[in-house]
Amino acid sequence: MAAIQPRSIHYAQNFLKSRSLVERLLDTCDIGPDDVVYEIGPGRGIITGCLAQRCRKVVAVEKDPVLAGALRSSFAGIASITIHEGDFLEYRLPNGHYKVFANIPFNITSAIVTRLTTAPVPPDDAYLIMQKEAAEKFLGEPYESLYGLLLKPCFELGILHHFKRSDFAPGPRVDVVMLRLSKRGPPLLSRAEMPLFRDFVVYSFTTPQPSLRRSLKSVFTPHQFKLLSHNLNLDFDATPTSVCFEQWLALYDGFKHFAHPQAIHTILGSEMRLRQRQARLEKIHRTRAAGKW
Repeated sequence: MAAIQPRSIHYAQNFLKSRSLVERLLDTCDIGPDDVVYEIGPGRGIITGCLAQRCRKVVAVEKDPVLAGALRSSFAGIASITIHEGDFLEYRLPNGHYKVFANIPFNITSAIVTRLTTAPVPPDDAYLIMQKEAAEKFLGEPYESLYGLLLKPCFELGILHHFKRSDFAPGPRVDVVMLRLSKRGPPLLSRAEMPLFRDFVVYSFTTPQPSLRRSLKSVFTPHQFKLLSHNLNLDFDATPTSVCFEQWLALYDGFKHFAHPQAIHTILGSEMRLRQRQARLEKIHRTRAAGKW
């Protein structure tokens, strides 16, 4: 097997050291001999080799050209392993059933999760090794997050493993876990309903007001607030992060029941506007960063 050199600092990543640990992790996953599994950032190939012994096909997407070349040499002649050199965020995902198992770069965790969960065909299961703080954001612990609420109608989330920092080389300065994202079948909301639900939640979170009541004052009347508060056991003077996912689903049902055309018009396009603002901020950040070189 060809020696694989450390990844350049531009692609810095914390690699698992133990093959036996990878095997134990895979024992907890629903990955079998008929599965096609995608790996993001395979690095030195420890996970790649373990996956190949358990599933039908492994597609490993590696951005670092030096590592990608070494991986091709290491796994030459193994037909079940495909090494793709490129950026996973630009990689075209398949239209059929597939799963993901990856120790991902922590600095692009949200981008990878977004890429997977908003794909035309998301993975049936994704097992992602990530920073514990990021996993808790997706889970909504200890408070719900906008990101987590947008995931939960279509995915079940759970932490399967807590790592020791000594499991990695180099050792990370943060706590690390393995998060499972499992596609619901069927989702809790229909495909037709999802855009309106997403706009409703995004509007509620991004309207700069101190409470849910103030955020939604253009959506519900005082009488409707009173009815919903009683029926849902919901305190509208709380912040959006204090409302659990199940209450958000019920609140959305109330919105559909009560909403008049002007209220719907008020919230429509909220997610798109948020994404446009984020894109502008990212462009400014990239421009400033480029100016430093």
